[in-house]
Amino acid sequence: MLTSRESILAALHTRLSALPSVVLRGDVLPERVLSAGLLILRDGEPGEPEVTLSPLTYHYQHRAEIEAVVQGSDRDATFDVLCASIGAALASDRTLGGICDWVEAEAPRPVDLPVEGAASLKAAVIPVILHYTVADPLS
Repeated sequence: MLTSRESILAALHTRLSALPSVVLRGDVLPERVLSAGLLILRDGEPGEPEVTLSPLTYHYQHRAEIEAVVQGSDRDATFDVLCASIGAALASDRTLGGICDWVEAEAPRPVDLPVEGAASLKAAVIPVILHYTVADPLS
């Protein structure tokens, strides 16, 4: 049986996998980026939980990260479409099917990365805050 944390991260990966870009989880950046772009979901950091007593409950604001990468001559427009599609995918179900209290993304901070002998990459880390509650920090 999966922990709540893993179930939420798997549901987020599944939600992102519906997008036209390639979506990986925890992988390294491949040598080629397809024209629709590439997303890499990083598990991130659950942080320190808020704790309530009776019953003992841990409230997390887990910070996962999505690395968004595009390449090509029209990378600015492609990057914009990719970020908007991530936002729409998250807004369509903020609870990931009821297993998460709330999901929200923060604004990306894009950078251009030169690639020797190829078109440069446009990339950004998009923080995604996953709000959830568990009875045990290891569950």
